Amino acid sequence: MINSTAEWVTAYIGLGSNLANPAEQIKFARIAIAQIIGVKELAFSDLYHSPPMGPQDQPDYVNAVMSITTDLPPLDLLRSLQRIENDQGRIRKDQRWVARTLDLDLLLYGEQLIELPDLSVPHPGIAERAFVLYPLYEIAPNLLIPGKANIADLLVHCPVNGLKKLAAER
Repeated sequence: MINSTAEWVTAYIGLGSNLANPAEQIKFARIAIAQIIGVKELAFSDLYHSPPMGPQDQPDYVNAVMSITTDLPPLDLLRSLQRIENDQGRIRKDQRWVARTLDLDLLLYGEQLIELPDLSVPHPGIAERAFVLYPLYEIAPNLLIPGKANIADLLVHCPVNGLKKLAAER
């Protein structure tokens, strides 16, 4: 439910997929996120191709980052993102870094530091993941990551690790 007195907050979402036509999964997710009541798209990065984290016996990923403004509380936004993942056939397993149709991570929520059982913001791996930092820098080059550093400073210490920008087809 939307609180009409709630403030609008800028949030960043990481999108990833390595199953069932990953580029199309990302494009679908972008549309679905923008259709969430209480969400407005601000920016969307190019698509990036990246090798998988963890087990290498899975397909490479397609990744992007989306900037939104929202009046949803962080946990409500997270639940909406998880519904989109589930609708796209995401199967949650206990094992980390497995192949998936869609992975939507709430990377940042305003300048907030959030530590809850179901949600950590900034996303715990944000400062080390090229497939997050490079697309994030593309759409927010002056961003300060709460509790970390300026994104440009983080990029200096983050190797590309096989990340490649795909041909622009936004």
